[in-house]
Amino acid sequence: MDAAHVDDDLVNVLFTEQQIHEKVGELAAAIERDYEGRELLIVGILRGAVMVMADMARAFTRHVEMDWMAVSSYGSGTKSSGVVRILKDLDTDISGRDVVIVDEIIDTGLTLSWLTANLASRNPASVEICTLLRKPEALQMPVDVKYVGWDIPNEFVVGYGLDYRERYRNLRDIGTLAPHVYS
Repeated sequence: MDAAHVDDDLVNVLFTEQQIHEKVGELAAAIERDYEGRELLIVGILRGAVMVMADMARAFTRHVEMDWMAVSSYGSGTKSSGVVRILKDLDTDISGRDVVIVDEIIDTGLTLSWLTANLASRNPASVEICTLLRKPEALQMPVDVKYVGWDIPNEFVVGYGLDYRERYRNLRDIGTLAPHVYS
């Protein structure tokens, strides 16, 4: 879906499809350099990271294994509840593995902080985080993020996997959602 189809719902477009594609390629190249000669498992956080994971996997020039987790801390609102639940766990044993968690956005940091600790308890060789977007002003919990696409203002954004009530995920761009949509 193109931003023109939901223009009245957006305050502005932060990143275009082309900018996102280039940034995901840069993140994949950095990860690939850092893990040269090592087996790598990338773990996408459902549902938002689907677009990032798909494009990132295609950007790699080597084999990469993928797995998925679904965790929830939002419910139906626009703010994190702070309570994290695993809705779908990994199918892969990560013991002794190098793992990179791939997410589309870090907002409060509560979910990723909890998830990183959870995965670290499973004895991986390493656990790092890659996110396309991060909201530094919204962080409530420190999270060590090795790979960041962009830092953005503390605004409600949609597109490229980011949703509001399951809408806008298939928007090719990332934009700021107009308050009249969610208030």
